[in-house]
Amino acid sequence: MGSLLQGVNLYLIGIMGVGKTTVGRLLAKELAYGFVDTDNVIAQATGKSINQLFAEVGEARFRQLESDVLSQVCAFTKLTIATGGGIVMRRENWGYLHHGLIVWLDAPVEIIYSRLAEDTTRPLLQDVDSKGKLRSLLEQRTPLYSQADLHIIEREGDTPEDVAKRVLEAIPSVLKTQVSH
Repeated sequence: MGSLLQGVNLYLIGIMGVGKTTVGRLLAKELAYGFVDTDNVIAQATGKSINQLFAEVGEARFRQLESDVLSQVCAFTKLTIATGGGIVMRRENWGYLHHGLIVWLDAPVEIIYSRLAEDTTRPLLQDVDSKGKLRSLLEQRTPLYSQADLHIIEREGDTPEDVAKRVLEAIPSVLKTQVSH
């Protein structure tokens, strides 16, 4: 499969809690690719958690850091990249994402909410009605997520391995085959 992709990066997009990091690691291993999580890169570079950054510099500055990281990462090949859920909100980021194959990992709100219910590290969910906030973020971002090359919907009971396998099985359907002369 890695040779089928010819070194093209795999970008995982989707709302927080959908499993981009977990599934991304599995895909990277399967493809013999490197793995990058843009949130982790930002946290390491700044020495601050995503929550701290949101609190200290605000969402707009965080999104700029995210774009900066994405612009640097897309210069490499053979990477599986888990992006932040809001990366699709900036038009300039699509220019970077289109350097590779974009996979939208999607799941019903109930599944995502149950995963995130105890997670206090998500700045955009520090809300009285976090389920409502999640719904509203999804509503706002779905038209953008839907521009991905692949749309993989997680089902109740899917393991990260199941999702990674479905991504791998779907990749050939969107790759342009090389014409041999």
